[in-house]
Amino acid sequence: FCTPCLQECLKPKKPVCGVCRSTLSPGSRALDLEKQIETTETTCNGCNKKMYLSKMRSHAASCSKYQNYIMEGVKAVTKEPLHNTRNFPNRFTFPCPYCSEKNFDQEGLVEHCKALHTMDAKQVVCPICASMPWGDPNYRSANFMEHLQRRHRFSYDTFVVGDYDADEDDMMAQVLMRSLRDK
Repeated sequence: FCTPCLQECLKPKKPVCGVCRSTLSPGSRALDLEKQIETTETTCNGCNKKMYLSKMRSHAASCSKYQNYIMEGVKAVTKEPLHNTRNFPNRFTFPCPYCSEKNFDQEGLVEHCKALHTMDAKQVVCPICASMPWGDPNYRSANFMEHLQRRHRFSYDTFVVGDYDADEDDMMAQVLMRSLRDK
């Protein structure tokens, strides 16, 4: 994970797993994983030298052939035109529609509105729904607080695996298949 994503997951109020978003509780070191990293061999993609995974990071920092290997990959990727990121809506952080405070994740927006705007009756557009392909950016909810508590008790990312354009029936089928696999 990159640092900004990890920082978001480790917020002091609600640290969550970066993959499944379940709440993290204080735990112990993953000694079995540490041992696996210490005993698993790998090969440097630059110089083909064999080493343990635990040594790979320091080796990669000093291996000029590995640096060249990385730069070749960067050049190959940057030759293709970059996607215009303005065409992709931000589905990770949202402003409060009442006070315009910014950068809430979905759960944070729900908590913020419950704490500060429970009695605000102003009709507002749900920023979470407006960011979705099926959302109407002009629709003003008659009871935004009830909408938040009913529709946004969970993150869409839990059920939508990167394909926000899939129709509801396809998503439901995927969720049901995943729930059967998880048993």
